[in-house]
Amino acid sequence: MKIGMVCYPTYGGSGIVATELGLELAKRGNEVHFISYALPTRLNQFQENIFFHKVESPNYPLFEFQMYSLTLAGKIIDVIKYEEIDILHVHYAIPHAISGFLAKEILKESRNIKLITTLHGTDVTLVGLEPAFSPIVKFALEQSDVITAVSKYLADKTKQQFRIDKQIVEIPNFIDSNLYKRAEYNCCKKQFATNNEKIITHISNFRPVKRVPDVVRIFAEVLKTHPAKLLLIGDGPDRIECERIAKELQICKHIRFLGQQTSLVELLSLTDIFLLPSQSESFGLSALEAMSCGVPVVATNIGGIPEVVIHGETGYVAELGDVSRMAKYVTELFDNPKKWNIFSKNARKIAEEKFNIEKIVDEYVKLY
Repeated sequence: MKIGMVCYPTYGGSGIVATELGLELAKRGNEVHFISYALPTRLNQFQENIFFHKVESPNYPLFEFQMYSLTLAGKIIDVIKYEEIDILHVHYAIPHAISGFLAKEILKESRNIKLITTLHGTDVTLVGLEPAFSPIVKFALEQSDVITAVSKYLADKTKQQFRIDKQIVEIPNFIDSNLYKRAEYNCCKKQFATNNEKIITHISNFRPVKRVPDVVRIFAEVLKTHPAKLLLIGDGPDRIECERIAKELQICKHIRFLGQQTSLVELLSLTDIFLLPSQSESFGLSALEAMSCGVPVVATNIGGIPEVVIHGETGYVAELGDVSRMAKYVTELFDNPKKWNIFSKNARKIAEEKFNIEKIVDEYVKLY
């Protein structure tokens, strides 16, 4: 098959999942053509059957704002015609689904393209609810040949908000458990913590929806009774607020702001507990990455998180904003090594068996 893969190129979950899906499909002998305004972050080395097509937005003085959705549609048309694409798989509804529909409609007389739209979360729960976008999202979804969502929560939310009768296929995010597995990096651990200190980790884009300040507050509670270090991986608008809270609580020396990192496996292998206190998560890919490395997760019981983190088996979930409860769950696992080991093994097992990349990609192939 020849597959056009349209996605955002950034560190967010939708871009990562689309890239990993494309890489796996290419390994299976399919030709995958990525279409975006920049090279996806995980396409960092040459691989057979992988191609990239950059969307260039012309800058005309007449237009106050660049019309990316139209230039994207034009690029999709060019790629479909020249590369003879069979499947167009777009990730994220705005603007990718509508651009995909425009391309398909323009080419319908000469080529029958199957349009698959995968919903990842904020394209429906946040951006898609904007009055200016809502009718466009609804139309784009209704015109897609197949709609998939990364969790049952997201599928149900989409049907409820947009009143769509069309079936939404639930295909969860996935993990390469051969890559994401715990390994010994004792030399690295010495850079962050002493032997008697535990390591708590959080990974995100530091947007308000991730509630990273809550991570700092949870850690401060834990630090009162347990020696530990906090690794904050990623960057974004709430970093300054987190730094302010750390200074206010006088715990700066116990926190490391690491910024964007590519060596996540090494850092997760050092981690004892992963924190994810988000106020909105359609899936929680970072939690799955941690679980695959045998790290128990303490998170909120929001959105699709409970479909990934099983309370009392692979970690704990608590109410949104309940800093004290989440801190209590962390210290409980620190105080009970036997329970931590059970949770660690359970987390790894579920990542391998339920969210394995080969199994999930098979589900996409069936749709193609």
